[in-house]
Amino acid sequence: MTPAAERRLLQAVIAIAGIVPVGGGLWGVLGHMSTEGALSTSNARYLSGLLLGVGLTFWIAIPTIERRGTIVRGLAAIVVIGGLARLAGAVSVTGFPPAVALPLVMELGVTPLIALWRERVERRLAG
Repeated sequence: MTPAAERRLLQAVIAIAGIVPVGGGLWGVLGHMSTEGALSTSNARYLSGLLLGVGLTFWIAIPTIERRGTIVRGLAAIVVIGGLARLAGAVSVTGFPPAVALPLVMELGVTPLIALWRERVERRLAG
């Protein structure tokens, strides 16, 4: 695969993967998360807004993805740290129902792999 073709494939994967944080963030911002109490609802919407922002920022980076290493690495670090916190909670309290396991796949698997792939694409296009 040529470097340019790999870049286009990476862009498509980021666009598709971005549906998860953007969709999930919007879902929570619109108040569709199960929460109880004003504080819990407020926190859920705030965190959903952060998730939405992460997803939108990934999407904003798509057109010039090969030059957005700092942005992608920073976002990936935020997502992985959140995933590690979710993992700690799952191990100590909730276990791994699909509502926990599926986000963990994105947070600790897909997102870091996309960030590493972006690094590869940048190197290939530069070389």
